[in-house]
Amino acid sequence: MAHRAGYAGLVGRPNVGKSTLLNRLLGQKLAITSHKPQTTRHRILGIRTLAEAQVVYVDTPGLHQRGAKAMNQYLNRTARAAIADVDVVVFVVAAGAWTDEDAAVLANLRRNGRPVVVAVNKVDEVRPRDDLLPFLAELGERDGFAAIVPLSARTGENCDALEREVSRLLPEGPPMFPEDQVTDRPERFFVAELLREQITRRYHKELPYAVAVEIERFEERPGGVSIGAVIWVERDSQRAILIGRQGSALKATATAARKQMAALLERPVHLEVWIKVKKSWSSDEKSLLQLGYGD
Repeated sequence: MAHRAGYAGLVGRPNVGKSTLLNRLLGQKLAITSHKPQTTRHRILGIRTLAEAQVVYVDTPGLHQRGAKAMNQYLNRTARAAIADVDVVVFVVAAGAWTDEDAAVLANLRRNGRPVVVAVNKVDEVRPRDDLLPFLAELGERDGFAAIVPLSARTGENCDALEREVSRLLPEGPPMFPEDQVTDRPERFFVAELLREQITRRYHKELPYAVAVEIERFEERPGGVSIGAVIWVERDSQRAILIGRQGSALKATATAARKQMAALLERPVHLEVWIKVKKSWSSDEKSLLQLGYGD
């Protein structure tokens, strides 16, 4: 059997479980997750090396129609650019919940022309399971899909079937990355994401979208890694929320993030965190570029 290798883009509207699916397919945590839409802000490669294929999954921000800020525009540009560069598209939808944004994503994929495998995620949340059948039948009536795979990224149900469908659609060729490589991102990128994940999970309403994390220091030292991180917010009131009473909220967030970082890096971590205000950074292209959100 010929070896296959190529790129598979995980695409869909916000909050359908693309990052959870990436982590499940790789068998380890690579992308941060939360119940908040637009948690994913960057293109992230996850490299899955099998005996018969090497699948390079590309996690993307959710394509969305709402929001006119520079950040929203950047997220959509990042997702569309990723779609243009892959060999296969994995169109992730939530079981039983087709929306106008799903339809808009599909229209974009039709123009792209890549083979599309539909991953119908969150089937474990459908009760009774027979209620899923009309939704699957409706998807089946939409011409042009290479396959439709019901699955659960949370439990792992049927994710192996998705991997088989994706692998068979990749072009023939040798592996593109070393067998032991899992991603193209450096460690300092992931420690920043782990800190942002804690903030996104701990705070509600608009605060997660007004937060960016920048790693100013990442130094290997005897006994571990010393990390200095800056949390950027847009208003003084947001800074006060993150700090909390007598610094208690910031301490709890930093402690949880530090434990996650130590697990990722497999060595002790000393973490220092500062909070700074940059007015309306998410609406300013120059500020986005300075904070690492560049095309």
